[in-house]
Amino acid sequence: MRLDIEDVTIEAAGIRLVEHIGLTVGSGTFAGLVGPNGSGKSTLLRSLYRALRPAGGVIRLDGDDLHAMDARAAARALAALPQESSAEFDFTVAEVVAMGRLPHRGRTAASDREICARAMARTGVAHLADRGFLGLSGGEKQRVLIARALAQQPEILVLDEPTNHLDIAHQLDVLSLVRDSGLTVLAALHDLNLAAAHCDVLYVLDGGRIVASGPPEDVLRPPLLAEVFGVRAHPVRHPETDAVQLLFDLLPPAT
Repeated sequence: MRLDIEDVTIEAAGIRLVEHIGLTVGSGTFAGLVGPNGSGKSTLLRSLYRALRPAGGVIRLDGDDLHAMDARAAARALAALPQESSAEFDFTVAEVVAMGRLPHRGRTAASDREICARAMARTGVAHLADRGFLGLSGGEKQRVLIARALAQQPEILVLDEPTNHLDIAHQLDVLSLVRDSGLTVLAALHDLNLAAAHCDVLYVLDGGRIVASGPPEDVLRPPLLAEVFGVRAHPVRHPETDAVQLLFDLLPPAT
């Protein structure tokens, strides 16, 4: 499924947070949103899982206006992992993952159980099925929420900092799983090296606007990183994958 964000502007309390954003994520593409804190990444993603309505422009899923779609139809097409997920009640892990099946009511309970079991196995949380969600570590919670998104069986995944709270092994594992899922993915990522290693295309946001886009090796260049992130970057190549990777230090003081 193709995702098109067409000239989208988002405002809150009269303040323009992102403006005139246009990007396309082709079917099966893993696209990354990168940018400094406050650049508009999370705001843009919130409009995709319909927590915010654009003040202008339109978001389309295979040509259909996302914000005009029936809520259950939208949830069958698109699953989201927000940056902050709260829970008031201590559901078990199995119950949290099963919530991903709500847009598909009408299937057999046996089918739902099988789908949820596969999602938990893929994210390494099957052994936690009977544990209370609130008692888990931050990394365990994150993997459970990714399992819930996979159990939703969407065609598009929207992920806001999906590697938060994960150790390095699980960061690599989760992003590899997402990349190999075959889904259309748009993810906000802080770690530029993880973004470079896993994303097909990057969109760089700064001040609520897209300032660069393209394959990671074309985008993650020292002049842009100095201007947008305020760091000096030294690109190198990964010895096995040949993906661009970055070494950082601070920019020298202005004279």
